[in-house]
Amino acid sequence: MSPFQRSTPLPCDWLTVRADPAELPFASTATLEPYSDTLGQERAREAIAFGVDMVRPGYNIYVMGVTGTGRLSLARNYLEQKAGQQPSPADWVYLYNFAEPREPVALGLPAGLGKTLLADMENLVDGLIATFPAAFENPAYQRGKAEVEREFSQRYDQVIDQVERRARGQNIALFREGDTISFSPMLGDKTASEEEFAAFAEQDKESFHQSARALEAYLTEALVELPQWKRETGERLRRLNRETIGRAITPLLAPLQDGYVKQPEVLAYLGALREDLPHMVAEQLLEERQQDSSDEAARRALLVERYAPKLLVSHGPGGGAPVICEANPSYQNLFGRIEYSNEQGVPLTHHRLICAGALHRANGGYLLLEADKLAQEAHVWPALKRALKSRSIRIESPFLDPSAPLTVSLNPQPIPLALKVVLVGDRELYYLMQELDDEFNELFRVLADFDDHLPRDGESMLLLVRRIKAYAACSGFADLSAEACVRLIEYSGRLAEHRQRLSARIGDLFELTAEADSLRRQQGLELIGAEQIEQALSRKEQRLGRISRLLLEAMLDGTLLIATSGEAVGRINGLTVLEVGDSRFGSPARITATVSPGGRGVIDIEREVRLGQAIHSKGVMILAGFLARQYARDFPLAISANIALEQSYGYVDGDSASLAEVLALISALTDVPIRQTLAVTGSINQYGDVQAVGGVNEKIEGFFTLCQARGLNGEQGVVIPQANVANLMLDAAVVEAAGRGEFAIYPVASVDQALALLTGKPVQAVNRLASSRLRSMAKWVK
Repeated sequence: MSPFQRSTPLPCDWLTVRADPAELPFASTATLEPYSDTLGQERAREAIAFGVDMVRPGYNIYVMGVTGTGRLSLARNYLEQKAGQQPSPADWVYLYNFAEPREPVALGLPAGLGKTLLADMENLVDGLIATFPAAFENPAYQRGKAEVEREFSQRYDQVIDQVERRARGQNIALFREGDTISFSPMLGDKTASEEEFAAFAEQDKESFHQSARALEAYLTEALVELPQWKRETGERLRRLNRETIGRAITPLLAPLQDGYVKQPEVLAYLGALREDLPHMVAEQLLEERQQDSSDEAARRALLVERYAPKLLVSHGPGGGAPVICEANPSYQNLFGRIEYSNEQGVPLTHHRLICAGALHRANGGYLLLEADKLAQEAHVWPALKRALKSRSIRIESPFLDPSAPLTVSLNPQPIPLALKVVLVGDRELYYLMQELDDEFNELFRVLADFDDHLPRDGESMLLLVRRIKAYAACSGFADLSAEACVRLIEYSGRLAEHRQRLSARIGDLFELTAEADSLRRQQGLELIGAEQIEQALSRKEQRLGRISRLLLEAMLDGTLLIATSGEAVGRINGLTVLEVGDSRFGSPARITATVSPGGRGVIDIEREVRLGQAIHSKGVMILAGFLARQYARDFPLAISANIALEQSYGYVDGDSASLAEVLALISALTDVPIRQTLAVTGSINQYGDVQAVGGVNEKIEGFFTLCQARGLNGEQGVVIPQANVANLMLDAAVVEAAGRGEFAIYPVASVDQALALLTGKPVQAVNRLASSRLRSMAKWVK
């Protein structure tokens, strides 16, 4: 007969599952081949493969699962394998926009051609630096320039000579100092000095001044066309410069135009560059003939800034599609940014200061993002949706800083976007985004759901050990003995909380292996053994166990009232699981109930003070339904009952205490005492069936620790739902105590079973008494 059919303790074989080192086909992992892939997860693999193969918009992927299951590694490894079979996407560059400098031109080129274009344009700049101003030292250019200047000088000199002749006819000398013309009186054949002029009669002085003013007026009239002469001369020089520049740059541009004959956009850019070069060369390269190296570097930087492309993204031919994993998905890291240079306190920018983001680098391939980090960044999620829906990438500032100085920014042309986004996150965030954002399902139509566990069979256990071997080898750790592998398998089963499963959270086993290897090094051993695994587990429990130890001390010194012996009416030991940071442990809690005639029904004190959460309150309501069905089918349930989780000062949730609560309530109703040597966990339905709960191992071990500290007497134990027997993976100390008959685990399938076990009386008698008491209360209230 199965042990589940009666309220007898479970045998030790049912309390945990031990692995035998003899079942493993090796003495140590030194003889095993490493296994670097993710364990199991076939459904998730198929979903990722489906999402990758779907090329329609909206079939982006959400990889869902708990941390440590290898979800990110599996997704990245599969994408990298798939990407290697795909062609390399286009290179993207930004070019200077000669028509509208604030709007750089986006240009896509075949893979690898972006670097070539950048190198060619830098070589062109070097060629320009070498060609100019040397091209203007050509004798032909110098002759042409001299002729233009000579013609201007001749016209000017003719006017001056004419004025000078008229001045000499009036006995006045004309002087030229650069562009300045002045007149002076003459004495005989020489110019009068200031002393001689001062000796002139006033009439002669006035006569000279009148003549000088008349000569100046004549000079002004003769040179009235001088500005026109200068304009004509300047235009002839500019035309000469353009012709010279055109002849000089033709050999520089011709190879570029021949090399990019199949790229019409590049040819159009080179045509616009050819139109712009004469102005740029004349303005920047003709100021002086002799310039130092720093001036040359500045001129080169200026030319590169204007003519060289900004290589935004480049791919090698045959390199496959990109797979980008952005660990910090801030707005700028995803969408790119525009940087600024500071010149004399003024922030300036240009197309060469545009920086690519992860979307640019992943364009044509795959982008991996962690959903929780994405959700923490302001403005990123709306911008990502816009990019995916518009299928384009825009580089813009998500918000303006009012304290920042006003600057002239850029508005680069958008780049077409064609990529697959893979979000990696947990279940809670996935369902939250589904609920809060109607567009989420339109953009992420593929869900790759990772299992939390693996089947516990020979194949899975061997693959698990080989995966740990791969991690140890990659991290420089020692090999593991078969006994150590067995202990890791048992620990994995404990994490899975199931006798027939292993945990898919391989990251926890990696962490444990790393700590065990550290202990091995300290002890000077060659292999990681089971002892080091046990020591690592013990030290981890020691590090995280401060709060559990404080609670245990409070129970032992009577601060927290928990009985582990005797009997009591209306009092029972419930079991809770507390999670504080990385620490998760079980702890007993006293549940009390009081009953009196009345019409208030079953009062949940935790709910009344707003400490009871929804699921706990639901459990109490179900409890009331069970009482009515079980005991008061033909009369009203006229009671006022109060249930409380004593010495609880925080929020309470979950329905795992409902079995203990109903037992305490029946005890209070019938005045039948309950054994305090037992603790109870389990939820119930309205028909009195006991249902499975979570954290059953931690709960059992929490009560066992208290009983062990006070002294095991062979009467102590824990009552659990029958459905939770499959979840038992208890600590060795509990199993050993059960083997010695000092501690017991009782599975129950119904409230009646639990009631008989905890009261030690025939359940029919207790039920009749409860029904009788309730009938009496109903009559009294009526």
